[in-house]
Amino acid sequence: MASILAVDDSASMRQMVSFALRSSGHQVIEAVDGQDALEKIGGQPIDLVVTDQNMPRMDGLTLVRELRGTDQFKRTPILVLTTESSDEMKQAGRAAGATGWMVKPFDPVRLIEVIGKVLAK
Repeated sequence: MASILAVDDSASMRQMVSFALRSSGHQVIEAVDGQDALEKIGGQPIDLVVTDQNMPRMDGLTLVRELRGTDQFKRTPILVLTTESSDEMKQAGRAAGATGWMVKPFDPVRLIEVIGKVLAK
């Protein structure tokens, strides 16, 4: 299956996302914020990124922009999974290069469906 980077400053949210992904056969690398994510990936092949928006040190949209600025992540699907639901934030996510936007609380089954569709493209 896919190698997925899950980024969220909430330990319980990271565990829920990781559990759903691992239960579907995916490999998961966990990070506590955008800065931690950049430090952990270090050239590893990542098939998809799921990131929160509101995090310390580096927020999700900054992480998206940083990833999109590299050759490795120019085309990698990036989903933002956040409590932010305003149209302005969603538009900012698209402008930063996010592939999709999901609002918390999330349905694990729906998350897996969305990831399956995004990875199939």
